[in-house]
Amino acid sequence: MLSGDHVFILLFLYRYVRLAVNLVAFCLHRPIPLPENPRLTSQNVTVVIPSLQGDGGELCETIRSILATEPHEIILVTVEAQEMRARKMAKESNFSKVRICSVSQPNKRRQMVRAIPEIQTEITIFADDDVTWPSTILPWMLAPLEDEQYGGVGTNQRLRRAERPNLQQRIWGYLGALYLERRNFDCASCMFVDGGLPCLSGRTVAYRTSILRDESFTYQFTHEEWLGQYQLNADDDNFITRWLISHGKKISYQHHKQAEVLTTLEDNPKFLKQCLRWSRSNWRSNITSMFCDRHIWIHQPWSAYAVYLTTVSHWAILWDALLIYFYLDMARSWARDTQDLGLAMLASWIFLSKFLKLLGHYIRHPVDFLLLPVSILFGYFHGLIKGYAMLSLNVTAWGSREGADDDDAYRMFRVRQKHQEALEYGSAVCYTQ
Repeated sequence: MLSGDHVFILLFLYRYVRLAVNLVAFCLHRPIPLPENPRLTSQNVTVVIPSLQGDGGELCETIRSILATEPHEIILVTVEAQEMRARKMAKESNFSKVRICSVSQPNKRRQMVRAIPEIQTEITIFADDDVTWPSTILPWMLAPLEDEQYGGVGTNQRLRRAERPNLQQRIWGYLGALYLERRNFDCASCMFVDGGLPCLSGRTVAYRTSILRDESFTYQFTHEEWLGQYQLNADDDNFITRWLISHGKKISYQHHKQAEVLTTLEDNPKFLKQCLRWSRSNWRSNITSMFCDRHIWIHQPWSAYAVYLTTVSHWAILWDALLIYFYLDMARSWARDTQDLGLAMLASWIFLSKFLKLLGHYIRHPVDFLLLPVSILFGYFHGLIKGYAMLSLNVTAWGSREGADDDDAYRMFRVRQKHQEALEYGSAVCYTQ
C-alpha cells in the first residue's frame, strides 16, 4: 500500500509534469513557416460562414475582414426564415463574392454540409459569424496545407475587448480572455510535443475540400451517435478533429500574430452558460477520443495525458486540497520550522501555477493582474460547472444566444426518431447573390 509520501509525490508529478513540459514546449513552438513559392493562394480558398441571423453589423464586419484576404468566394449559410434578410444585406453591402445558402432548421452541421457541394476550391475554411480576420491570415493557414499529409489547420484566438466596459463587463471579459489564452497555450504546447491539440476550433479552421466531400465523412458527420442512443448534431469541430486523427491526417496549429483571429464571448453572466456548453462538448468528445476511437493513445500520447485526461481528472479545488493534505501527512514528523517552510513553498507553487501559462495575457494587459484572485476563484467554481455538465451530457442547449435554441431538439435526438423528421430537417436551398 502506498504511503502518504508516495501519494503526495505521485499527485504532484501527475499534475505538474504536464505544466512544466508544456511551458517549455510553448516557448519552443514555432508555426510552419511561409513557403518561398507557395502553390496555394487565396484563390484556392472558399470561406463558409454558418449564421443564424444572416445579417447584422457584426456579421458585416466579419465578412469585410474576410473579403480583405481576397478568398475565391464566401458562402453564407443561414436558415430559410432569414434567407431574404441575408440576400438583402449582401446586395446593400455590395458583397459580390458572397453566395447565400439556407437550410430549413438552424444547425451548424447541416449548414456546413449544405455548403460543401457548392465549393469549387481545394481548400475550405469554416468561420464563425462573429470573428475578425487579420489581412495576413490566409498565407499562414495555407502554409501547412502545401504538404498533402496535412488535413486541417487552426489558428490562435484572442478576445475582442469591449470599449469602455463597466466593471461587470471587464470581469466577465477577463475570464473569457483567459479561456482563449489557456486554449492557445494548450494547443501550441501539444502541437510541439506530439502534433496533437484539444480541437481544431470552428471559429476559424481550414480543411482540404476533398476530405469534406468524402461520402463516408458526410454520412458519419450527419449521423454521429452518442452512447448508442442519440444522434448528435452538435460539437462539429470536435468530430472533424477526431476524423482527421483517425484517418491518418496531420493537423497543424499556426500560433502567430499574423494568423490571430479576434472573436467575441459573452461579457455578462451568460458566459457561465457558454462554459457549461463547452464543458459538455469536452466531456462528450474527449470520452469518445479516449475510450471509443482510442487513436490518440498511439498518435498523440502526450496530448492524451496533457489535455484529454484532464477532462476526467482535473478538479482544481480537489487537487489543491489533496496536495496540501498529503503534504501535511508526509511532513508531520518534520521539525515545525521545516514543515512551515515546505507548506509555504507548496502554497507558493500552487499559486504560481495558476497564472504561469497565462503570462502572455498579463504581459499584454498588466492591469488585469489585479483580477487574478477572480481567476483563481473561478477556477474552483468551474469544477461545479464541469460536474453539472458531466451529469447533463444529453443537453446541447446554448442558452447564451438569441434564437440558437429554437430547434435545440435537432442537435441531439434519439436515433429511432421518425425518418420523416430527418428528411424534413435536411431540406435546403441555395441562391447566388
